[in-house]
Amino acid sequence: MKHSLPEHPQHIAILRLSALGDVCNLVPTVRALQRRWPEARMTWIVGKAESALLEGLSGVELVVYDKSTGVKGMRALWRRFADTRFDVLLHMQQALRASVLSLGLKCDLRIGYDKARAKDWQHWFTQRQLKPHPKAHVLESFMDFARLLGVEDTHLDWSLPVPEAAFEEARALTGDAPYLVISPCANPRLRNFRNWSAEGYAAVIEHAWQRHGLKTVMSGGGSPQERDMGEQIRRLTPNVEIIDAIGRTSLKGLLALLDRARVVIAPDSGPVHMANALGTPTLGLYATTNPDRAAPYLWRDYVVNRYPDAVERYLQKSPGDVTWGTRVRHADAMALITLEDVVGHLDTLLADTAEPAARMESSDEG
Repeated sequence: MKHSLPEHPQHIAILRLSALGDVCNLVPTVRALQRRWPEARMTWIVGKAESALLEGLSGVELVVYDKSTGVKGMRALWRRFADTRFDVLLHMQQALRASVLSLGLKCDLRIGYDKARAKDWQHWFTQRQLKPHPKAHVLESFMDFARLLGVEDTHLDWSLPVPEAAFEEARALTGDAPYLVISPCANPRLRNFRNWSAEGYAAVIEHAWQRHGLKTVMSGGGSPQERDMGEQIRRLTPNVEIIDAIGRTSLKGLLALLDRARVVIAPDSGPVHMANALGTPTLGLYATTNPDRAAPYLWRDYVVNRYPDAVERYLQKSPGDVTWGTRVRHADAMALITLEDVVGHLDTLLADTAEPAARMESSDEG
């Protein structure tokens, strides 16, 4: 039996707990749903850190599920919604934990991914599935939920809330001079292998200062791996001003830092998608994940893409022969990215996003 779609949903639930980059990619879908049904109530069940990033998102009730609380936290959430029945639940988290969590929520219709995109048997927990969309970017996969519900206006709008206090936090670190943000580390998970080298970042920092007069702000969390990377980069650049903001900002402060930046450089991680959501020029470094699936969406043309080379070298396959979400889990894969790759893309990105007057001056000098 094919369950019918709601024509005028009054209460929409979104289930997407993590991660920071993914929730940023989901926000345009939320905005598209709001444009279609401006009077509908919207509840987003989200992770703890992700909620802090999204706090203040207009028209959305953010409800936190902290994964560390396990089944106890699920039961608390189920009790909270014991008297609530959603018109539709958009199950956007492809994880068994999230599917179990969804079972305690009352709703008329549960929508999830099509079988090709579903992971952890997610399609067993939903009543309607998305239409197949092979080789979709993560952002487009989220927008497919709105399309299935009949939403036609899918233009991209984030409007992420960044309070003035966050901008004050960022200005206290950076001052008013233009700067480049480098977020050198991805999430330090087991076998992640998304980080480029300290030597490479140090050379880019030197280039940005000497060629473009941009000082560098390093950002990131406070993990030992991130702090160690920051220390290595600083030791390699003794003659360049670097502002070390690693572990020194709130999530809203990081948003403000990225918003005010001239350009952001990072591997496949939350900051490239946060910067993308803010419209900041973004240079992503990709070798272990497929940028066609997970690049900063608005800046895909500027990605340093060594993923095809990594697939061929470390998986001994052509890119067309691996599944869409395949990752290259090899410690040397990011070393395929060269300094020439990064500074070349950086120079192009800065030139393409310069103010018209600055572009004209550059042309006259040439």
